Amino acid sequence: MILTRHDILERINKRDLVFEPAVDQFQLQPHALDLRLGYKFLIPKNWTLTEKGRKAINISIQDSEIHAEQFEEVILRPGQYFDLLPNEFVIGTSLERIEMNAPDLMAILFPRTSTNRRGINLSLSGIIDTGYQGNLIFPMKNEAGDQVLRIYPGERVCQVIFEELSQPISTEEANLHGLSEAKYSNAGEPKYKVDKSDERDLLTSGQLDELKQRFKL
Repeated sequence: MILTRHDILERINKRDLVFEPAVDQFQLQPHALDLRLGYKFLIPKNWTLTEKGRKAINISIQDSEIHAEQFEEVILRPGQYFDLLPNEFVIGTSLERIEMNAPDLMAILFPRTSTNRRGINLSLSGIIDTGYQGNLIFPMKNEAGDQVLRIYPGERVCQVIFEELSQPISTEEANLHGLSEAKYSNAGEPKYKVDKSDERDLLTSGQLDELKQRFKL
């Protein structure tokens, strides 16, 4: 069941849903909630300087974690803007820190159509898990041709739809993704981990059949 405006307000009042800073009247929709863009942006680096020279940064499934040095961090001050250059890809963060405290709630993240119409490809349709706490990350790309797109912290860029689960689940169950813990937690301090090493090693060595057999349900 998808929560309506009344249900969302009720859950906020019960602190089943917590937003910091608190959401305002502009954000509440008939059956969704808009989220605002935060002040932090991560710009991927495509090269680094080593002892041997300028080296391209190649990220593959072999990397167990994408490290902070692979991004340039930009934190704006109130009143500043961010120019998204033509064809540029960056990672934005939500202004709101979210707490999904109810064991019977999850959420789905979608871009706002007004964001897409401006030419910003917000690569979203992600799941916010039961028990999640932290900011959210938004992969953003300028697909408006040769135009520079100016964006401001505080813009409403995406929307969240909240759904009730058929039955409550525990924190331990919510945090178990496949055989490992959730990859993303407290996304205000992004740590981008790939899948469990057993799965990764079998995939990269071409042993998909072995993977399916060893880890069958």
